[in-house]
Amino acid sequence: MAERMRKALYPGTFDPIHNGHLDIIGRAARLVDHLVIGVATNIGKGPMFTIDERVELVRSECAEIAKRTGTTIEVVPFDTLLMTFARKVGAIMIVRGLRAVSDFDYEFQMSGMNARLDPTVETVFLPASERQHFISSRFVKEIAILGGDITSFVPPTTLARVQARIQQP
Repeated sequence: MAERMRKALYPGTFDPIHNGHLDIIGRAARLVDHLVIGVATNIGKGPMFTIDERVELVRSECAEIAKRTGTTIEVVPFDTLLMTFARKVGAIMIVRGLRAVSDFDYEFQMSGMNARLDPTVETVFLPASERQHFISSRFVKEIAILGGDITSFVPPTTLARVQARIQQP
């Protein structure tokens, strides 16, 4: 009997992708054979970057993780219900990062709803690493817009893109 491929989905808006995301992606990549990073359109959050720009940044920032782990990492935009997208890409699990207890409360409820929609897809929670647990895209954008230094929160390519975006008229 052939071994079943372990394919996971890590969804988010990634606006912008930051070191906390990369920590979860790197750790998830060690657990699966194929990791799909689903970049959600989510216009309601008023993104700094377009969906195409976010997909490009995530691909760029994850290339080294794929090489290092030997895991196939695919970055795909989506604008559908998460469980519909999970079925479409053939994921057997959804990876969610947790920063704080408040994240757990929300994510626990969401995982229950998702399990009702498709009980064949498991949700796996990965706690944020100690050095990354406080980082959020919202804080990164806010600090950058207000002239703060985000160097320790984002990888170099993303840093340059955020700085360039803020300097645009």
